[in-house]
Amino acid sequence: MCRHSAALLLLSLLLLSTPMSAFESIQVMALFSGKAMVMIDGKQRMLSVGVPSPEGVLLVTANSRGAVLEIDGKQQNYQLGSRISTQYKQRESAPEAKIWRSGHRYLTSGLINGLPVRFLVDTGATSVAMSSVAAKRLGIPYKLRGRRVGVSTASGHAKGYAIKLDRVKVGEIELYNVGATVIEGSSPTEILLGMTFLKQVTMDDRGELLVLRKRF
Repeated sequence: MCRHSAALLLLSLLLLSTPMSAFESIQVMALFSGKAMVMIDGKQRMLSVGVPSPEGVLLVTANSRGAVLEIDGKQQNYQLGSRISTQYKQRESAPEAKIWRSGHRYLTSGLINGLPVRFLVDTGATSVAMSSVAAKRLGIPYKLRGRRVGVSTASGHAKGYAIKLDRVKVGEIELYNVGATVIEGSSPTEILLGMTFLKQVTMDDRGELLVLRKRF
């Protein structure tokens, strides 16, 4: 057998013997040039580029800024401390939304009941919140279906209505029967994507990019 054929055979055997990933948790502990130390289900592994771990995690590239890991044929960039706390396949298949920072805010387009809106991500808002001007534009019968509530705003107290939105969609994530508040007047100018939506997703803040993923 020629040397080239022997090398191909060895490579094939290595690929066949590499297991599919079956871990539940992985965290990047340290980064080096061409190497990364990761914790896989509590086991510390020092990965080198091109050499898969016993769990099937392959290091594609690594430097002090981040590492690209390949798991089950899918590649993704991870920074120091990045963690997957659930099974990788479930996380990868979860619907997600990517929202880029605009100044100091995360603004994105989306849909409410199938109609286009502009959202401002606001973890301080207890619910999705909009002005009565926006609610009327969207054809939401908030006075007919809503419940009167008092609302605290930056400018003081206001009259509002607690309602349920049939559908709220951001990126690939679509949620149903989402609690919302309609505030009488023209504020807020953007619709606030508050915690009645955000508590049903995970949030990965990467500085300039916020990635939302639907919880299973």
